Amino acid sequence: MAASQTSDAFVEFDRVQKSYDGETLVVKDLNLTMPRGEFLTMLGPSGSGKTTCLMMLAGFETATHGDIRLGGKSINNIPPHKRGIGMVFQNYALFPHMTIEENLSFPLEVRSIGKSDREAKVKRALEMVEMGSFGKRRPAQLSGGQQQRVALARALVFEPELVLMDEPLGALDKQLREKMQFEITHLAHSLGITVVYVTHDQTEALTMSDRVAVFDDGVIQQLDTPDKLYEEPMNSFVAQFIGENNTLEGVVKEIKNGVALVQLDEGEVIDCNPVNVSKAGERTRVSIRPERVEFNKARLQEGAHTLKAEVLEFIYMGDIFRTRLRVAGNDEFVVKTRNAPDQKRLQPGEHIEIGWLPEDCRALDA
Repeated sequence: MAASQTSDAFVEFDRVQKSYDGETLVVKDLNLTMPRGEFLTMLGPSGSGKTTCLMMLAGFETATHGDIRLGGKSINNIPPHKRGIGMVFQNYALFPHMTIEENLSFPLEVRSIGKSDREAKVKRALEMVEMGSFGKRRPAQLSGGQQQRVALARALVFEPELVLMDEPLGALDKQLREKMQFEITHLAHSLGITVVYVTHDQTEALTMSDRVAVFDDGVIQQLDTPDKLYEEPMNSFVAQFIGENNTLEGVVKEIKNGVALVQLDEGEVIDCNPVNVSKAGERTRVSIRPERVEFNKARLQEGAHTLKAEVLEFIYMGDIFRTRLRVAGNDEFVVKTRNAPDQKRLQPGEHIEIGWLPEDCRALDA
């Protein structure tokens, strides 16, 4: 890896591979660098390699090939407890026989920190997660959300430079989960700690992260900021995995002046932004986000491409309306519109015309 890339890198994966059986690679040639203070999320379906990467960074798994560095030093042969990394798991992993204060004090005792320092650090960590008055209780006397806060405080109590979180909010209900997302992000940024966070929840990844690494089949498919991932997916997997996405299948007719002309399988021809197609005759999967589709003619911008559509289903979702259409042979084409006073509610059976701008329509791999 070039020196220019690594000079400001705090966490580095350099050509890292992992195999459990000596044949199949669950992580394939991973190269990733993170600066200090970044909140990076590893996102992907089960079995994509994201948790394995986290476990190799923590020291619970060993890389089959390649180098993992922290602050410029290789940590491949350093045991987990000497890496100075905080960990938060989905199941909290609190000691049931200890009080909350004792749970937090434990990682400090392991590091031979004196009693008065321990007490001060425990007090500060509990106050950080608004659990200052719960120190004498045991984990069983706390709710799931409170236990998760304690687990977070325990990971932060010895002031690690790096904190790893593996699906930490998976067991919480939706409302509490969303509240904790904002709290963890705020805490991480205000303390300036570096966080590697693993989840399969794309909304969580978009909400919390500075950057997101989307994993599939042991490979990072795209590493980008949340807005870039959502609005500029580099391939069909990322487009489908991040947020809701409409797809239309077709063939590239020509690519000229940065615009791909695509003939859809039903015969219609549309203009697209060619992302990873390069020549005429290639099969392509065209991607359009539901909120970029417009059916109100007054709101259609100049240059918008239009197609005929039939309304199949209207779903009221409170803040938005979700309308399912049949477009170019696809019965799962969705339009999302804001619940505004002037917004029309479409009825099943209606025939309408929909449109979007060519730059919002991406020609991706088939």
